[in-house]
Amino acid sequence: MKFTYDFAEINGKVPMIVFLESLRLKERAKIFAYMDKLLELRSNGIQPKENLSKHLDDGIFELRVSLENRISRSLYFYESKRLIIFTHGFVKKEQKTPKGEIEKAISIRKTLRGEK
Repeated sequence: MKFTYDFAEINGKVPMIVFLESLRLKERAKIFAYMDKLLELRSNGIQPKENLSKHLDDGIFELRVSLENRISRSLYFYESKRLIIFTHGFVKKEQKTPKGEIEKAISIRKTLRGEK
């Protein structure tokens, strides 16, 4: 069975789309290509290497994409066995993924699941 993905919608807004719209067309295309690569690997039972995807904390993962002169991260979680939900993305300014970005992804996941 194939993996699919979707974007989290919170209060009528889709944070991942807001992030993608802030990028240049070429950068957007690269992120979508990496998302497709992630789906292809997972659909074929292959665990992606850390240079593509890395577990951060509490079931939150990051899709790692190097753009021309900066690095983007798109955070996601698995909602079911075959569904990946992308919460939001950002351009990294530090070596480590900021804790606040991980907390934002966790908060979005809790909201989607109706948790407090």
